[in-house]
Amino acid sequence: MKICMLGHKRIPSREGGIEIVVEELSTRMAQKGHKVTCYNRRGHHVSGKKFDTELLKNYKNVELKSVCTIEKKGLAAMSSSMFATFKAAFGNYDIVHFHAEGTCAMLWLTKLFGKKCIVTIHGIDWQREKWRGSFASKYIKFGEKIAAKYADEIIVLSKSIQNYFKETYNRETKFIPNGVNRPEIKLPNLIKKKFSLNKNNYILFLGRIVPEKGLRYLIDAYQNVETNKKLVIAGGSSDTDDFVKELQQKSLKDKRILFTGFVDGDLLEELYSNAYIYVLPSDLEGMPLSLLEAMSYGNCCLVSDIPECKDVVQDVGETFEKSNINDLAQKIQYLLNNPKIVEKYKKNVQLYVLDHYNWDDITDRTLDLYEMIIRE
Repeated sequence: MKICMLGHKRIPSREGGIEIVVEELSTRMAQKGHKVTCYNRRGHHVSGKKFDTELLKNYKNVELKSVCTIEKKGLAAMSSSMFATFKAAFGNYDIVHFHAEGTCAMLWLTKLFGKKCIVTIHGIDWQREKWRGSFASKYIKFGEKIAAKYADEIIVLSKSIQNYFKETYNRETKFIPNGVNRPEIKLPNLIKKKFSLNKNNYILFLGRIVPEKGLRYLIDAYQNVETNKKLVIAGGSSDTDDFVKELQQKSLKDKRILFTGFVDGDLLEELYSNAYIYVLPSDLEGMPLSLLEAMSYGNCCLVSDIPECKDVVQDVGETFEKSNINDLAQKIQYLLNNPKIVEKYKKNVQLYVLDHYNWDDITDRTLDLYEMIIRE
């Protein structure tokens, strides 16, 4: 098959969950002998120029094509996806796979040129706080409506989003979750030198620093907890520099709170490998890849009780009531006071997540969906 993917920032990259999904799927599909093209954004890494890399034309047998991007908040994703859609419409592809809602605003064009189109909805993006009340929010919701009307198939990452599309658009969707790889557990070498962190002496949040991740609640809750363990907030801005500054100001007087900025490579692996617990207090998610990764490293995970998180951790992690600072503080304190409970979760979580969320299986299910719509 000749497959095209668009809607991500760029691969290889860890700028967000979509980039990880596109990389995992596209490289596996290429390995199976399919011809895969991914349309990367031009422009700078969302966490700063220092993370920019050279423009690649090929990555693990995936052809990479860079498209024009208007470097302005709210326009980068819109402009790059529009240019990518034009190229996909005129390209020789059996399948065009759109990732994220806003990307789909021009999906009708690819249908006009006879392409088979699949959409993966990674989350209800127009609800995100950074877009609230803006033109970008309206544009993203327009893309959602176009996807519901014209896509040959829609993949969703959670049962709640599946219900949303059924109730809102009377549109059937296919549930195919994200996956995870078996990681290599790392000793705390870099994090010890750079941040004075050691095995089990910190609580970890790792993800994009955006309002819907619940970081305001996490900081407030942590400041009501009795502990010498640090709170490590690892991740970069995603068009949310003002929010990052707000959190840093909020934490200024608490020397136990550490902001690492964007992390990847060995630094990221060491942070996952050595945390006492991992906390994800999100108000809004699609399917959180950072949570799957934390579980794959054998972490005890504490998450908000939204379905997208609760359905992932099942009975191998702890939950708290969404947005409830007191409940979050109590659950953190409970896990700090009960290391045997933490160890029990750590013992069971890795096997569970690797068994239920396997990238090879998910790639095969996605390819089966491609083949089904090609035959139609």
